[in-house]
Amino acid sequence: MELKVALEIISIAFVDDHPILLSGIEHVFSENSGFRTIGTGTCAQSVLDIADRDQPDVIVADLNMPGNVLEAISKLVQGKSKTKVLIFTAVTSVDHAVAALEAGASGYLLKGSSENELIRAIRSVHDGETYISPSFGAKVIAGLRSASVRRASAAALRLSNREVQVLRLLLWGKTNQEIADSLSLTEKTVKHYMRMLMQRLNARNRIEVVLAAQELGIEASGQKRPSMN
Repeated sequence: MELKVALEIISIAFVDDHPILLSGIEHVFSENSGFRTIGTGTCAQSVLDIADRDQPDVIVADLNMPGNVLEAISKLVQGKSKTKVLIFTAVTSVDHAVAALEAGASGYLLKGSSENELIRAIRSVHDGETYISPSFGAKVIAGLRSASVRRASAAALRLSNREVQVLRLLLWGKTNQEIADSLSLTEKTVKHYMRMLMQRLNARNRIEVVLAAQELGIEASGQKRPSMN
């Protein structure tokens, strides 16, 4: 007598701010006996709300929606939620894919993929695997490896908080005097930090310091970008 093994029914939720796409994808999966749709949403906050209220196995979410999707994913992971997140988006940027995966997403699938590939991606992340669209998977993996190297390099350098502050202002093109004014230091002290940074980063001038900082993934300080006019 032949025994048939039934696939586990996966509970899913869809979060996308395009009503037609949301309705269409929900309809497709409502006719698939292997899945049970238990929620929909239209913004980043919906990811958190649905995970907390409905606790689906997988949330399929777009990347470009009102709110901060990456922050929502990060909060979900930090809260030790069992819900996995699969990003389903038209954004083809490797940097965005790396950011999403580092935030805690379990997969990154490009819109335009077939229904079968979406099903495969959902099942993969549900089973604890990481799924990336094959069309640019190699680039994303390389990006993840590069990001990991940058973090390790930054940790090894053990830059002080003040040195990082100086670097961030330098990335905005600030002069030594402007950096001194921003950090309530003397220009002489800033010059001292610049000499130390050139030694630590093996740089010969300010430009090489900036390039090294960018390689390490240090971002400019969160202030308004200077006008180029």
